[in-house]
Amino acid sequence: MSSSSPPPVLPQGAGYGVVIGIGLFFSVLMLMLTFLQSRYTVYSPSQSEEFSSASRSVKPGLIAAGIVSAWTWAATLLQSSAVAYRYGISGPWWYGAGAMVQVLLFAQIAAKLKLNAPNAHTWLEIVGQRWGTLAHGVFLFFGLSTNIIVSSMLVLGGSATVTDLTGMSTIAAIFLIPLGVSIYVIAGGMRATLLCD
Repeated sequence: MSSSSPPPVLPQGAGYGVVIGIGLFFSVLMLMLTFLQSRYTVYSPSQSEEFSSASRSVKPGLIAAGIVSAWTWAATLLQSSAVAYRYGISGPWWYGAGAMVQVLLFAQIAAKLKLNAPNAHTWLEIVGQRWGTLAHGVFLFFGLSTNIIVSSMLVLGGSATVTDLTGMSTIAAIFLIPLGVSIYVIAGGMRATLLCD
């Protein structure tokens, strides 16, 4: 029995085309939408309030779509598929139902925080005001650590998938996948991020 891996399904050029092409497509699309927004509306990403918090004018539907897309990562898709295979249609249902507990709790906490601290931009501001600099530093460290770990996991999972399908270099995919995202996030800020999610 041979231990060699099967050949890629698509040619290597398709991997580069998909990673660079889709990344540039969404970047150009979001840059155009950002230009139209700044030209024809009162919202401009050059203002710090618009860039960092979308001027606090994002509607609940877009927020819900952003939450769903942010929670749908490689591990979620793989695990929900695994429980579907093992338990049938009830597997992903109960997998999703377990995750909804955090979403519902966060919605209640967010509503209460909005009442108590209407001018706060982030939960770290609230922690800093309520519990001081030490607690703020601790939460900042763990928040940044979590973001780095999850972002690394997502990029590595995406690059491994592209590599398995096309034979594209894993290292090249690791550097090229975030490139398109970085372009529109730097130009458009929070609103561009939520729209592209």
